[in-house]
Amino acid sequence: MSAAGTAAPAADFPALQRDGLVYLDSAASAQKPRVVIDAMADMAAHHYANIHRGVYPLAVEATDRFEGARSRIAAWLGSTDAETIFTKNVTEAINLVAYSWGRANVRAGDAIVLTRAEHHSNIVPWQMLCAEVGAQLRYLDIDGEGQISLEQLDEHLADGRARLLAAFHVSNVLGTINPVAEICERARAAGAVTLIDGAQAVPQLPVRLDELGADFYAWTGHKLYGPTGIGVLHGRRELLEAMPPFLGGGDMIRRVEEQSSTFADLPWKFEAGTSPIVEAVGLAAAVDFVCEIGMDAIRAHELDLTAYAIERLRELPGLRIHGPSEAESRGALISFELEGVHPHDVAEILGRDGVCVRASHHCAQPLMRHLGIAASARASFAVHNTRSDVDRLIGALRTVREIFGD
Repeated sequence: MSAAGTAAPAADFPALQRDGLVYLDSAASAQKPRVVIDAMADMAAHHYANIHRGVYPLAVEATDRFEGARSRIAAWLGSTDAETIFTKNVTEAINLVAYSWGRANVRAGDAIVLTRAEHHSNIVPWQMLCAEVGAQLRYLDIDGEGQISLEQLDEHLADGRARLLAAFHVSNVLGTINPVAEICERARAAGAVTLIDGAQAVPQLPVRLDELGADFYAWTGHKLYGPTGIGVLHGRRELLEAMPPFLGGGDMIRRVEEQSSTFADLPWKFEAGTSPIVEAVGLAAAVDFVCEIGMDAIRAHELDLTAYAIERLRELPGLRIHGPSEAESRGALISFELEGVHPHDVAEILGRDGVCVRASHHCAQPLMRHLGIAASARASFAVHNTRSDVDRLIGALRTVREIFGD
């Protein structure tokens, strides 16, 4: 793979066959490679039945494929089947922890520690919990390089009131890569449980849960070239076993009496109702897709693109990049603002030229206020992008400057 090449060609992605399309919004949702689409179509067309309930051969086959997908995903990240729970998305995964673990363990006077750069999915559930039980939210500040202070973390943990630390692995706005193993170790030493939002990290970095030491780790399928409608929560087994179910209904029970019920073993205790059967198979196919490339190769490719994009963006007058100045300290995304031009105008004009970027507050309004802006534009990179895609971005941004008279 050359510096100007791809980790996987755009030809592998049907949606990218449109003439002139440059897709730079994978941080929001990644395009799906043909192998994922084919795996889901094959499952739906030839191997589909409801799982866990039927004893006829087709149902057994469907169950084996669904549970095989779980095993494949768990092994890939260094987890176990029992500690790998399928959810609707990372938002539901975090809410599961907030409702089940949080309401059983967080009390009035306790504290939950977040960073100011969290996605709303890792803020709002904790706000709701704290409002309900009388706990306190504490925030870690973000410096000019998009980094948290470990010293400030220690200060928040020092009084022993912190029950949970919830933090991103890779920021969806700043691109900052948090020192997850370090912050989990410090939190554990202070008696706090940790939850890591890995939505941006899992598609971009080699992740080994058995090395990071997080008590809970959540991510989502559609950012890993997989389908929507499926996410994953990995949790430490002893915590999961002690937690009450999140949702009640079918497939999560052992026995139902008129006045009470007993519940299934892990992971099914947290998977009420009919599961995302086809989606699980698609997600396993996405895991196989990135494994064939290699996560180290993906990281190297996207690091090269990010460094090149930072270099090229700095050529443009009046453009401000948010987050770490060095590509090595960030994931495969760059948020920026162009002086005098609203980010929505930037994205709309770029879109006319086929260049797809996101413009919004990126579900991170507290961070936007901290940065002193209402929104930003964001370009994010994937295995199919090339340096020529970055060049298209720069050319389109020059057009924006021309339109706005600069």
